[in-house]
Amino acid sequence: MIQRLLQSKILRDLSWSPVVGIVGSRQVGKTTLVKSLHDKLDKSVLYLDLELQEDLFKLNDAQSYLTSHANKCVIIDEIQVKPSLFALIRALVDQKREPARFILLGSAAPHIVKLNTETLAGRIAYHELPPFSYTEVSEIVDLETHWLKGGFPNALLAPEIFITRKWLDDFTETFIHRDLARLGFTVPAPFLRNMLSMVSHLHGNLLNASNLANSIGVTAPTATKYLELLEGSFLIRRLPPYFENLGKRLVKSPKIYLRDTGLLHFLLKIFDLESLYGHPSIGASWEGYVIEQIIREAPEFSEFFFYRTQNGAEIDLLIITPSAKKVCIEIKFSIAPVISKGFYAAVADLKPAKQYIITPRGEAVLRSDGIHICSLVDFLKEELPQLK
Repeated sequence: MIQRLLQSKILRDLSWSPVVGIVGSRQVGKTTLVKSLHDKLDKSVLYLDLELQEDLFKLNDAQSYLTSHANKCVIIDEIQVKPSLFALIRALVDQKREPARFILLGSAAPHIVKLNTETLAGRIAYHELPPFSYTEVSEIVDLETHWLKGGFPNALLAPEIFITRKWLDDFTETFIHRDLARLGFTVPAPFLRNMLSMVSHLHGNLLNASNLANSIGVTAPTATKYLELLEGSFLIRRLPPYFENLGKRLVKSPKIYLRDTGLLHFLLKIFDLESLYGHPSIGASWEGYVIEQIIREAPEFSEFFFYRTQNGAEIDLLIITPSAKKVCIEIKFSIAPVISKGFYAAVADLKPAKQYIITPRGEAVLRSDGIHICSLVDFLKEELPQLK
């Protein structure tokens, strides 16, 4: 059992919240994680998997069945299969409000689950479980392997790259042909497959929905809808630009990333490190990988942006810490990075509390101009926990 970073936060929220929701892509380990919590709860546990017909049948009269187990922590896996349960859970919690009544697992963000007209606002603490972060698996795989194969457990831990490739292919096909249909969305499979391919080539670039729509032969509103589904299924990230009254002409389009670099490399047909190092997308791949690792491990309530002006000032990642401090991060795939004029200009605009250049490896250096240069591992271990 690989210890997940999220476990302590889930246990913390189960101590006070009547409902805890754990969402994330399929096959990231939600079920494994929640089953590992059984012996850490002070009440009996009932586990229901709504992809099993037997468990789904038990909820034909869901009110009577769940009421009969009111003294247990009821775990409902793949809650999006039966979204009508949200209204009932709300009513049951209001009748008996106590911690850890329900744990809900889902493979889609709450806002894209159809028919969820009754929200659990004020009754649920949501957490997203991403694929394995490097910190979680650093004792069993090296950084380059994690970057190449991504963090999905079955892809990362496969004994050979062929199995990783086959698993990612099956994962993509299942998502396109089954998962969205079960959520109630009818999306032509060829269009969605083409969109994923297009996003892999746009990875790390500004998003122009109209150009993307033209490339796959759909309208801009349809392309936007597909992007929302991909984002709500935790496959892509749209990193928003930072706006402040700086008197500057700012870029206002988001940047787009595939969240898992294993999936990115599969779509780009990159299957080994030699191919990755020779690929023109290596810089963008490294940038997305670093951003994703930082977002997963940053202090709660942090906010994330990029910054770019029409005059060339640019920051790859701007973190607004929980105490509202600005942290500027430039990401370089080089152990001897050249700091651009755009970075200096952005720092002058934003006046951050700290500024970093993150590289794949190398010793940490604090320059006389206040810029920290450090490896991703050192940043995650030494610097990120201090950004309160």
